[in-house]
Amino acid sequence: MKEFMEQIECAQTIGITGHIHPDGDCIGSCLALRQYISEKYPEKQTDVYLEPISDEFLFLSGAGQILTIPKNEKYDLFFVLDCSSEDRFEPFSSLVRNADTVFCIDHHISNQGMGNYCIADPKASATCEVLCDLIPLEEVSLKCAECLYTGIVHDTGVFKHSNTTKKTMIYAGELLEKGIHHSKIIDETFFQKTYVQNLALGRALLNSRLFCDGTIICSGLSQEELDQLGAVPSDVNGIIDQLRVTKGAETAVFLYPLKNGGVKVSMRSNGKVNVSSIAQEFGGGGHILAAGCTMFGSFEQIEKQLLPKIKEQL
Repeated sequence: MKEFMEQIECAQTIGITGHIHPDGDCIGSCLALRQYISEKYPEKQTDVYLEPISDEFLFLSGAGQILTIPKNEKYDLFFVLDCSSEDRFEPFSSLVRNADTVFCIDHHISNQGMGNYCIADPKASATCEVLCDLIPLEEVSLKCAECLYTGIVHDTGVFKHSNTTKKTMIYAGELLEKGIHHSKIIDETFFQKTYVQNLALGRALLNSRLFCDGTIICSGLSQEELDQLGAVPSDVNGIIDQLRVTKGAETAVFLYPLKNGGVKVSMRSNGKVNVSSIAQEFGGGGHILAAGCTMFGSFEQIEKQLLPKIKEQL
């Protein structure tokens, strides 16, 4: 906490970024940090860089000021949140490289450390929980609390994933006392789906197949299918978690295409398989029970590479 505060105090220009295809924890942590710094040090320039975020997160303070195109600017301090490898924040990697000081804050077990300072706590449920360790909660405003709570809610699956701990619930309770509308945050950012998102989920379920006596479930949506549905990458969020709760399944795999010609691989485990170790073999990472990577080839080719790795652990 001392180094965290000292670096903020010394910097005049501060940049913040997170991983590509930002989820609730990535968005929440980036905006929470921005909100805290802007309130405590209004004289400092604090910019958040992310790819375009989903509409359901636009209520968060500072969401409208997120920059999606790198500025030609050198920052005194740059925070990298919720990721640790350059390929995961590639659109803004030049800004990070050019900064005087880089500070990484994360909770993924695959984080091997990066930058001048790195705080990575794999026991934390979310990067927002790590921020709760660093930011004095008595100094957290309502707007900042909304961002932190949103991140914790999303990375714990509304407190039902195994990464939820007593500490997680204590922090959630502290944030509730700030006056946040917790039910609105949960309903509108986690459970609520658009019609297109429901169609994408339905198509993915129809496309799903079982392997290894039903212990592995795989599905994917092609670019042609996404175009037919009028869906974008953010519309497939949550599909992997629905596949995971299929009765009898130990591991779920979901695939969809990326703009760079690669395929996004999302994996979830119900306990027997360490999907993080598998993702790391293919240049990705994450948590023991939730991880992902980018691979190249057809869906069938990718499945042929992944399935033996999963079966080895089963």
